Amino acid sequence: MNQLDTLQIFQRVAELASFSGAARQLGLPNATVSLAIQQLEQMLGTRLLQRTTRRVQMTPDGDSLYRRSKELLDDFESLRGMFRGGDQSLTGRLRVDMSSAMAREVVLPALPGFLERHPQLEIELSASDRRVDLVSEGFDCVLRTGSLDDSSLVARRIGHLVQVNCASPGYLARYGVPHSLADLAHHRLVHYRQMLGGRSPGWEWHDGQQTHFVPMAGNITVNSTETYDAACQAGLGLIQLPLVGAGKRDLLAQGALVQVMQAYRPAPMAVSLLYASRRHVPARLALFMDWLHALILPLTAEGAQAQSGASA
Repeated sequence: MNQLDTLQIFQRVAELASFSGAARQLGLPNATVSLAIQQLEQMLGTRLLQRTTRRVQMTPDGDSLYRRSKELLDDFESLRGMFRGGDQSLTGRLRVDMSSAMAREVVLPALPGFLERHPQLEIELSASDRRVDLVSEGFDCVLRTGSLDDSSLVARRIGHLVQVNCASPGYLARYGVPHSLADLAHHRLVHYRQMLGGRSPGWEWHDGQQTHFVPMAGNITVNSTETYDAACQAGLGLIQLPLVGAGKRDLLAQGALVQVMQAYRPAPMAVSLLYASRRHVPARLALFMDWLHALILPLTAEGAQAQSGASA
């Protein structure tokens, strides 16, 4: 077994936190996987993995090796790709992160078609509303909405998602329809915070040049988009959210959600792809990001404008 094979075995064990799981996925005997890790540790003169009866965890040296070897194996994959024809030969694993709404409403419905064209690729999809650390948590790319603060990462801007203000019919029947900023004093907001322990700044609106906030009352604060939507539909208050996919548009078309205060909406929300700066982006990552870009662009204000111009 050559050293590249040994590094691939180590990576799979580290990612799955399991010797037996790695052996199953790689189609190797458990003893072969254990022996490969032992030989790698002996060659490097350090412990890479801590083994207990319940779990396998990387040591600090193991974590360093994992990140460096990932870059090495990605570069080797790119080198091999120079001499192989077509996208069908793309192999390997991609670890990506995005919001739960984007995953549920946009990416997952389209993913079967992508994987049918590239059956040798494996996708690890993290769908949450927290901001992951791309580098330390080992993600290949992150699809992020909102402002960017990771200056060490490469940002690929896709466009801007239009944001709307919504309420449920039951809420409007009880509290009335707000028309002005002054009306908000008589209404409730579902507050959204990624980290619980405080409230949002309030109602957000953009006048074309800058963003303003109007403090508002509200009985509930949530930290996920799913509970944010559910709280609104339950009649707990007004919400402000980007039009991500067909799901929200269907709810609006069916009357389950109603747009309000259209003259006082937040600014469109930027959506971007982030990835670590590398000399060579692996072919599988470049392909996947191109696919994501093409999938999401029509949902943005820029994409809608381009489609409108093309049909004119």
